[in-house]
Amino acid sequence: MTLRSIGSAAFFLALLIGLACLPLYAGEYTVTLMIGMTGYVVLATAWGLFSGPTRYVSLATVAFFGIGAYTVGVLSETLPYPLVLLVAALVGLVIALLVGLATLRLAGVYFVIFTFGLAELVRQLVTWYEVNITGTLGRYIFLPVTPEGIYWQLLVLAAVTLLVSFLIGRSRLGLALKVIGDDEVVASHCGINIAGVKLALFSLSAVIITLVGAIQAPRWTYIEPSMVFNPTTSFLTLIMALLGGADRLWGPLLGAIPLFLLFEWLSANFPNHYPIILGLIFIAIVFVLPKGVLAAAEKAFAARPAKLAPSHAEASR
Repeated sequence: MTLRSIGSAAFFLALLIGLACLPLYAGEYTVTLMIGMTGYVVLATAWGLFSGPTRYVSLATVAFFGIGAYTVGVLSETLPYPLVLLVAALVGLVIALLVGLATLRLAGVYFVIFTFGLAELVRQLVTWYEVNITGTLGRYIFLPVTPEGIYWQLLVLAAVTLLVSFLIGRSRLGLALKVIGDDEVVASHCGINIAGVKLALFSLSAVIITLVGAIQAPRWTYIEPSMVFNPTTSFLTLIMALLGGADRLWGPLLGAIPLFLLFEWLSANFPNHYPIILGLIFIAIVFVLPKGVLAAAEKAFAARPAKLAPSHAEASR
């Protein structure tokens, strides 16, 4: 381990401790803001785990997020809270495996359409079940979990997700993902188990996203399908990951923080025009920064010395 890596690890640990201490001094509004921001940091990073290297654009984020929240709503009165989180993770894993086995052979726009349809299908199924079976539309959640507790859980999950992303990026699995993202034909000729690698990363990403929904569920007290299966969650996660750079370790985080603050301000000041502005921002990111801010910064930094260096003819004068 080099001095640089040790320094980076020490800085990350110090930052994590500082963020963990924030609720001890901050007010209620700041804690609530940090819960939302940390949640989207985890969502964007988890989305980037699979979609970043493979370039599969998934809009199923809200499907797993809602599944996690509703699992807590259904089991919160019958099981201890830690066990509820474990069950939510297992439910997310099972559904991700089933969905992955059926759909990960799709690519391009077909995968995008399917994942968007999956989120809507899950929402409709939950709504039908609530109305026709339980005779209600939503669930009350009464758990002894404080906002500070929710924030600390999300902070730990964010740290674990970043660590997992770091380790995968430097493993053979990460290399296999990059090859698959560049050309699946080449990957198959290299002996890579394409279906297995994609399924593993898709399932891991889905479990983390499910846990975000499960951890955040107690903050609302009351949940219903239109709330936890809101498609905006999928689009916000996608935009955040693309802005920072979905294939970079810190890209989703750098995209999530400023965009979350911007969207909070827009939704408070322009509630009727918020979806339109969201769409315009998405279009701008795709055209102006297709590979994210970090990739653009790296490209500009790499090109700068070439512009500053004198040509051979100029140097000989």
